[in-house]
This record gives sequence, C-alpha cells and structure tokens, in this order.
Amino acid sequence: MKAASGELGLTVITLIAIALVLGFFRFGLWNNVKSSINTQWNNTINGTKEQ
Repeated sequence: MKAASGELGLTVITLIAIALVLGFFRFGLWNNVKSSINTQWNNTINGTKEQ
C-alpha cells in the first residue's frame, strides 16, 4: 500500500510538471515561435533575407 501511494504521488507530480511545461510553452513562447516561423517563411517565399 505504501509503494502504491508513492507511485501515485510521483504520477501526480509528473502530470503537474508536464502541464506546467506545456502551459508555459503554449502561452509564453508559442507566439514568439510562430511569429519567427512566419517571418522566415514569408522571407523564403519573397526571396528576401531577414536583417
């Protein structure tokens, strides 16, 4: 029983950590990444270089 509760605790901690990382990426970094990708893509299509 003690081992099962320990595994449950580690599972909960892991799920919370994954949710925090995904949340930070989604709301903190995704807009910058998306903007950078779109800029580079448009520069490639238009034949220009980013300065």
